[in-house]
Amino acid sequence: MLHTPTILVNFARNVNLIHMKKDRILVTGGTGYIGSHTVVELQNAGYPVVIIDNLSNSNIEVLDGIERITGLRPDFVEADCTDLDALKALFAKYPDIRGIINFAASKAVGESMEKPVLYYRNNLNTLMNLLDLMAPNGVKGIVFSSSCTVYGEPDENPVTEQSPIKKATSPYGNTKQISEEIITDVINAGAPFKSVILRYFNPVGAHPSAEIGELPNGVPQNLIPYITQTAIGIRKELSVFGNDYPTPDGSCIRDFINVVDLAKAHVKAMDRMLENPEAAPIEIYNLGTGNGVSVLELINTFESATGVKVPYKIVGRRAGDIEKVWGNPSHANEVLGWKADTPLADTMRSAWAWQCKLRERGIM
Repeated sequence: MLHTPTILVNFARNVNLIHMKKDRILVTGGTGYIGSHTVVELQNAGYPVVIIDNLSNSNIEVLDGIERITGLRPDFVEADCTDLDALKALFAKYPDIRGIINFAASKAVGESMEKPVLYYRNNLNTLMNLLDLMAPNGVKGIVFSSSCTVYGEPDENPVTEQSPIKKATSPYGNTKQISEEIITDVINAGAPFKSVILRYFNPVGAHPSAEIGELPNGVPQNLIPYITQTAIGIRKELSVFGNDYPTPDGSCIRDFINVVDLAKAHVKAMDRMLENPEAAPIEIYNLGTGNGVSVLELINTFESATGVKVPYKIVGRRAGDIEKVWGNPSHANEVLGWKADTPLADTMRSAWAWQCKLRERGIM
């Protein structure tokens, strides 16, 4: 008799194969944190997927986790999206690609302050290569991974899609602003495809199966993996950058969104872009919870949810950080029919379960 996990995997595989009649989607950076979770949701929704990733900040074993969750292994091409010839070869191999979700970008605010040229070269050249190849290859639309950093230090919170775009506080943020402008200019010039721009707030957590999660190479640049690595003893202590901001506890405030909730928004965006003739050539949505949570509150929530203490120290402010920002997601709620509703405590437990799974597997 087959074991139950095998039965479930085979059932998931058969169900997906039966329903997989949608257009093929190219996911750039698809073995990364948000990309891998989005691939899971795309496959669960019936989209065949091909991933391109240079594995600069991810691991090929992510494909195993995706397969264990969905019963399907996405096609994979190891290449850099700044390599135009590699992208041309990919489109030649997969002529049925009709949608793109672009996650292939460097994403750490602090690192971008130290390596601005790397960020401009990687983030902008990748996007321009994709845009150049879309029309000749019959691609109908691109979902672009943008950021709430385009709002800079907002005049008021929560921010809406109509809130002013402020001068970027980091090269990373500037690449997102410039990328949005490039997409707008290309489509306004008459490009025969559409775009949905998704402005993320702060993705956190891991898949509830603990098969995939956030696993940056080297020292984490993002808060949650640093928290979990500190909690499990890999890092000595967490640095909280500043406790003198004009916020209730002095630490920065962010809108922390569960990564699976975030991934599901990409499926909604792709559905609308490819299947709804009422979708405008360019649409922009904030993806957040609508709630602001401080860094110190987040640490407390993690400790309460998991029962594990996180040693931390207060250090000076970090260049490029915004004091406080959280989003109004009502536009995405109403038009896309999407909502981020996973409780923050559950999200923290999922992040800790992922870290514990990595320890069990001898990875970290």
